[in-house]
Amino acid sequence: MTMNRIGGIAALTCAATYIFGFVLLVTEFAEIGFGTNDIDAARVVRFTVENQMLLIIWNTVIYVLNALALAVLVVALASRLNRKSPDWGTMTLAFGLIWTTLVLGAGMIGNVTTERMAALAPSDFETAVRTWEALHAVELGLGGGNEIAGGVWILCVSIAALLHRAFGKIVIGLGLLTGFGGLLTILPPLGEVAGAVFGLGAIAWFIAVGRSLLFKNET
Repeated sequence: MTMNRIGGIAALTCAATYIFGFVLLVTEFAEIGFGTNDIDAARVVRFTVENQMLLIIWNTVIYVLNALALAVLVVALASRLNRKSPDWGTMTLAFGLIWTTLVLGAGMIGNVTTERMAALAPSDFETAVRTWEALHAVELGLGGGNEIAGGVWILCVSIAALLHRAFGKIVIGLGLLTGFGGLLTILPPLGEVAGAVFGLGAIAWFIAVGRSLLFKNET
């Protein structure tokens, strides 16, 4: 199996993890406000105690599995771009691996936080709430609260593809939109909207990249 095909499967896996995350956000997690500014720490801790395994699965899929697939995709795209421009290929590899590391770290912290809350809350609920708030802030800083690293990587890949015709117009257009959306998450007033643009745009971009790598088309 070629690196293009492996990268294509990895891209579709990344898209699937995002879709899984969005589905849970609007269903199981809607009541506790995950993904919004209205999240209630006490309600999250209670929910964690009652749904520990669901949260472990959530963190593992959206962070850990995503990061592992992302690492493969980063290498595959860097390899493709290296044939067009070694400098751009190296730059995208660097930014991509930075993002991959942050996402993996967020998932590991998220799972440890879940385990600690489930163990601590029954005996000391207030401490559990404060601990969750502190660890959740770290998790968001690494990979859940802003999308700067991801935005920069997708933007770099898209600019390189535009300059060197490594992909077609759909991949490049979706990548530019998604990348700029990720960068705008640094602005608090635009955080939620920009985050939605990045998340939904990333799903479409991963699918387009996956199709292009798998079928060698000019999507």
